[in-house]
Amino acid sequence: RQEQALSIPAIHLHMTAATMQVRQQDFEKAQEQLKLLKKDPGNEVKLKLYALFKQATEGPCNSPKPGTLDFVKKAKWDAWKSLGNLPQDNAKQKYTELVSGLVSAESSSQVTDAAPEEGKHDGYETIIVNTQNNITKITFNRPERKNALSRQMYREIMKALEEAAKDDSTIAVFTGNGDYYCSGNDLKNFTDGQGGGIGKATNDGAVLLKDFVAHFIDFPKPLVAVVNGPAIGISVTLLGLFDIVYASDAATFHTPFSQLGQSPEGCSSYLFPKIMGAAKANEILLFNKKLTAAEACAYGLVSEVFPNKTFQKEVWARLKAYASLPKNSLAISKQLLRDVEREKLHAINNRETEVLTERWLSDECLNAIANFFQRKSKL
Repeated sequence: RQEQALSIPAIHLHMTAATMQVRQQDFEKAQEQLKLLKKDPGNEVKLKLYALFKQATEGPCNSPKPGTLDFVKKAKWDAWKSLGNLPQDNAKQKYTELVSGLVSAESSSQVTDAAPEEGKHDGYETIIVNTQNNITKITFNRPERKNALSRQMYREIMKALEEAAKDDSTIAVFTGNGDYYCSGNDLKNFTDGQGGGIGKATNDGAVLLKDFVAHFIDFPKPLVAVVNGPAIGISVTLLGLFDIVYASDAATFHTPFSQLGQSPEGCSSYLFPKIMGAAKANEILLFNKKLTAAEACAYGLVSEVFPNKTFQKEVWARLKAYASLPKNSLAISKQLLRDVEREKLHAINNRETEVLTERWLSDECLNAIANFFQRKSKL
């Protein structure tokens, strides 16, 4: 009995060593696979990868906490610190599993992307642009980031709108790929190193935002939003500049500007009170009230709500009928409707951007965004 008892730990140690060796090999392979990924997995995933890698190679976080305003270093530190005393071997396994999932998702995406799609425009990475049946369809295409708007996405959408304004389509339609319509600004925009310091990054962001909103103000054709799921931030405020907004009953509408120490944009400070009245607009823009699709329709922000099961079928059948109407007649009619307030909308866009620039540089906003990343890293 004594001899048998002594042999068990020896076998166990041998198996543990073999398992650890295999896990180390998988960990090293995962590091190589990560380098081959073509798509950015997003800031949240990269923080998890960073934290797991540090935990796997160095153990629990014992480094000094970075300053509050050093967003990137602080977010990384928080992510690593949140792992606590997770064993290094477990961290290697979690890292390997996370990379494996990213590789599988990208492989599936490449198979889908390889299929030819009629009317698809080339030259876009963050959106999909198709022109068919007199409709130019612009699809937010960052489903892994809930279609959050990156700086690249801003530029690609402006390019798509410029092309759609000149092509043979009758109407332009926005929608989202995946469960979300659009989750608003990717807060990674606030932490990406742009060079030239925070002042230059803020001014560059303000110029980009003002130009972006101006493209919607000036778009000459009927503009339709097909809101397939939750909409957040600027994707909601811009809806006041659309001519029609159709929503699935799975959609929600949320503008959490106050939570992030920011202020409204997209001409919503003027259009929302005009559309729904001051009291309801205040609830949404000041106090972060999230609307259901039915509420957004009752408030006048949404034209019509459809059951999620039949949403795509019903909406696109209707849009095809709209797109068969005389193109020039629609454009001229929209011009008459929009020209009355075009100059005013541009002035409001300028003012909103000026205020936002001040907010982005304020301690209140900087601390709110830092707290957001801190909460994210603890999830």
